[in-house]
Amino acid sequence: MHNNLTRIQNVFGFFTSVAFAVAAVIAVSVVLSAQSPSASLQLRNVQVVKGRPHYYSTKREEYAHVKFDLDADLSTLFNWNTKQIFAHITASYPSSDPSSIPRSEAIIWDAVIPATNAPAHPNTYIHPSLSKSSARPKTKADRLAAQKPYPPGKEPGILKLASQKPKYQINDVSGRIAERANATLTLHWNVQPWVGALVWDSRRTFGRWQGLRGGMAGFDFPALKGTEVKKEELRTETGGERNRGSPA
Repeated sequence: MHNNLTRIQNVFGFFTSVAFAVAAVIAVSVVLSAQSPSASLQLRNVQVVKGRPHYYSTKREEYAHVKFDLDADLSTLFNWNTKQIFAHITASYPSSDPSSIPRSEAIIWDAVIPATNAPAHPNTYIHPSLSKSSARPKTKADRLAAQKPYPPGKEPGILKLASQKPKYQINDVSGRIAERANATLTLHWNVQPWVGALVWDSRRTFGRWQGLRGGMAGFDFPALKGTEVKKEELRTETGGERNRGSPA
């Protein structure tokens, strides 16, 4: 006859086995969810100046300030197992010595896009229709609604950014970045599920998962500008992604 401790261990072992099996089925079942992400990424403005790109910089160097427009539909990436999506835009460009050093890549903007049942994050993308509301919530229901990044009836994953300032400047290890050609802005994302493996962006089609259409823009870094550039034009934006796009 088993004692009580052995019975408890057997019940717990059976429970964890069932829970693991259910989690595995949920993680694998997402391949049945069709995905068709699309995006339009356009360079709005890029300036190269010389100064201290960060408050902790010890020397003056060349750095780039990139503004862009983004209109993306990542709503099909959300399914029953999606907790949130980490979206980010990178700028890749040739190194100072392309023959021996690979291309450099820097993140200029990022945001967290949570599912409707996921908790909010300080870096959460805010839908344009909510970002334009400045009224202070009065009731508890209003306060709860204000914490949601999307209004009722709107699907998560719709990104609209117009003349968006970067969150991070671009500077090179060489200290020079002006007049670099063949640079590319690219939209990336990382799907973070409730259970299972992380899924990164792809431009190839796998079964019901279509590759990303669009989401790239080529450009060249301009020549170094002088002191005529105002500091207000080089400011970055951090925190809640309260963009200036039109509601959709």
